[in-house]
Amino acid sequence: MLSRDAVGAGEAGVASSSRWVILTALAVGTIMGPLDSSVVNIALPQIQAAFGVDLAAVEWVSMIYLFVISSLLLTFGRVGDLYGHRSVYLAGFTVFTAGSLLCSIAPSLPVLLVSRGIQAVGASMLMAAGPAILTEVFPPRERGQALGLNAMVVAVGLAMGPIAGGYLVDHLGWRAIFYINLPIGLLGTAWASRVLPKVAPAAASEGGLHQRTRFDYGGATLLAIALGALLLAISQGQNWSWGSMPVIGLLVGGVLSLVLFVHTERQNPASLVDLSLFRQRLFAAANASALLNYLTQYMVTFLMPFYLQNLLGLPPSRAGELLIAYPLAVMLVAPLAGWLSDRIGSLYLAATGMGVMSLAALCLSQLNAAATASDVLWRLSLFGIGSGLFQSPNNNAIMGSVPRPRLGQASGMLATMRNMGMVLGIAVSGATFSGRLAVHLRDLGVAHVAQDVAAADILRRQAFVMSLHDTFLVAAALAAFGVVTSLVRGRSLPQPGQRSRIEAR
Repeated sequence: MLSRDAVGAGEAGVASSSRWVILTALAVGTIMGPLDSSVVNIALPQIQAAFGVDLAAVEWVSMIYLFVISSLLLTFGRVGDLYGHRSVYLAGFTVFTAGSLLCSIAPSLPVLLVSRGIQAVGASMLMAAGPAILTEVFPPRERGQALGLNAMVVAVGLAMGPIAGGYLVDHLGWRAIFYINLPIGLLGTAWASRVLPKVAPAAASEGGLHQRTRFDYGGATLLAIALGALLLAISQGQNWSWGSMPVIGLLVGGVLSLVLFVHTERQNPASLVDLSLFRQRLFAAANASALLNYLTQYMVTFLMPFYLQNLLGLPPSRAGELLIAYPLAVMLVAPLAGWLSDRIGSLYLAATGMGVMSLAALCLSQLNAAATASDVLWRLSLFGIGSGLFQSPNNNAIMGSVPRPRLGQASGMLATMRNMGMVLGIAVSGATFSGRLAVHLRDLGVAHVAQDVAAADILRRQAFVMSLHDTFLVAAALAAFGVVTSLVRGRSLPQPGQRSRIEAR
């Protein structure tokens, strides 16, 4: 086993070659989350037919997974700080694999939803612990490159999902998308158990064993309630009506829980989240940039399938082939960006990445009903280049800006920003597109020519293009704001008594 009793953050206690072996174990856990998410989306129509439920019910197969992960990431980040990230990571593999087994044999939709929740608990452990272990093992001079490769693995998972999912569903049925996780999970657990180093919990330095074993259960509960309520309200606001009592109740309850959480955390010496981290401009601004990055990403990736299939009339397989351009670009650029951030700093790389994404979103807003495959491919590739330029340097800056006892919290916060950005991106794009579509249909007078099917169809297609244009303009504006948050974070410098931080030069 590649292990050591204690490994200092940024001071790898293993040989350089062994660190890259450790990265392979982290890559297996990293790829399972995005791969499983994209695979399941492909299978939703078959799951809906198998259980005889409506669309509103079957969408919870994806939603419950996202909500549980988002609600627990910070909790498991803190658990890792207290008891060791290796233990959390290995437990995550075990729980994820067990949840996959339960999903594969689920006899009804309610059982499948509970099983997906269990699967999400494991995924949140993997997501929270992975970057923290990586930061502990790799020294600052190599950390950006390692994080870049980690981002590449995420892109590979996103790219493989639609292809693998389509093949499995077509040939083996929807349950196969969960069966495939079983051998991967078992092998991944065995490999991670063998190669991950045993690292003394960094929180041991905060006050001895008694301090280490304290966990903020009240804070964890309040945070889970707050994030779960807010994300549910935001994601379902368009479907349930923003003025409905369920949405208003969830928003009010979520905000009150969040306020109470902040109030109690300030007075708790063993808090779940060290709120003082947000006093660092680098940490706060880089996390805000990450939120804007994923929000922009999912505004684009959520609407593009509808554009390709509903407006251009492409079959799902062809649409999937075009959509792969985005994750492939990320896969190629992210490792290079991470390598560069180790040498020239992360500040301008991250800002440039957001700027390229804003430009790409502007270009995407010019797509119309006559666009060709090449028109789509180069725009999505440009969008992926921007995302790849941003992610690794920004993640490097976040993980390098905190002391070792807070690595789990930083890792959990970064993953939380990613998942919140995903939910917000889908919600904002859906709300913007639907709202603008209603306006354009009215302004074009579609209702007045409803009897003329051909004329009405032309106007609907025109309204679709105009609504897509408006939505991608909003995405471009949000990405441009991400340039600002990336630039205003300033430079980070090593603090006395702390490990060296990545300097955002």
